[in-house]
Amino acid sequence: MTATDHITFGACALGLFLPMHLRVDAGGSILSTGNTFARIAAARPTVGAKLFDLFECELPHGAVDIALMADAPVVRLRFRSGRRVGFRGHGAILEDGTALFDLALDLSELSDLGGAPLTAGDFPPTDRTLDMLYLMEAKSLAMGEALRLVKRLQDARVRAEEDALTDTLTGLKNRRGLESVLQKAAAGAPFSLFQIDLDYFKHINDSLGHVAGDAALQEAARRLIRIVRAGDTVARVGGDEFLIVLPDLIDREGLEDIARRLVAELERPMIHEGRRCRLSASIGIAVSTDYAQSDVNAMIADADAALYRSKSEGRARHTIHEVEGSASPGAI
Repeated sequence: MTATDHITFGACALGLFLPMHLRVDAGGSILSTGNTFARIAAARPTVGAKLFDLFECELPHGAVDIALMADAPVVRLRFRSGRRVGFRGHGAILEDGTALFDLALDLSELSDLGGAPLTAGDFPPTDRTLDMLYLMEAKSLAMGEALRLVKRLQDARVRAEEDALTDTLTGLKNRRGLESVLQKAAAGAPFSLFQIDLDYFKHINDSLGHVAGDAALQEAARRLIRIVRAGDTVARVGGDEFLIVLPDLIDREGLEDIARRLVAELERPMIHEGRRCRLSASIGIAVSTDYAQSDVNAMIADADAALYRSKSEGRARHTIHEVEGSASPGAI
């Protein structure tokens, strides 16, 4: 074998076994590169260029010559221009005085292979880059699936909590859901409670059946929501019993206005399967400022008593609970 044949074989071997190599002379000029490295370098000058003109040397720190780099346990390089792809590897000084660096893409560059359209054929069988890519992809898929599972579980938990606090027939808050609203109201600004009982609901259930009764409750819920303000809370607390929490509304004129509108809205004709259903409402009202301390249970009891006074005095009306010693309000 001639010297020329030996050199040719050596270059081919380097390209085959070290496709990401750099061979550099003692003065820092690049003598050859692997094919894969050349594809990543793209339009950047490589063969004939100075190593330190092409790269920033991040490891070893303070490297000023090729011999120091080749002797370091780890070499880290990054392109100075264009997309600043990073490499890591190690080097050695050959018998002819040149330095050979065997490089690989830095971990941070593996997600898109340094920005070059590389394939499995660009890496030798012994290169672990493809294994790392597989592991990163597997980790990404596993993490993505885990996050999706966590989100599904969180969504299911939120739905379960909402279902536990919601009346399934009307979509309003149920008695349990109302508790947190009342606790918040008792600790905040003044508020009012409306206890509402549907007049003539039993007749609908008895004469037209439970399907008609359910439809009447659903329609009543929709009508109550239409009348109250956005910040008010409407809850179904019994068969045909509703409770409304009205924050920051305590003046008698405002309370009476809403109560009259609620009664009028519920008295509008309601038709179920071609048959007219008669509804109305009796309302009892309690105001938090009538109590020395916010006492939700007392307010509910007093609003309920005011409600039954409305019923006893003819239904389709409202009564505001008055504290002891005040003038009699009468039903309205």
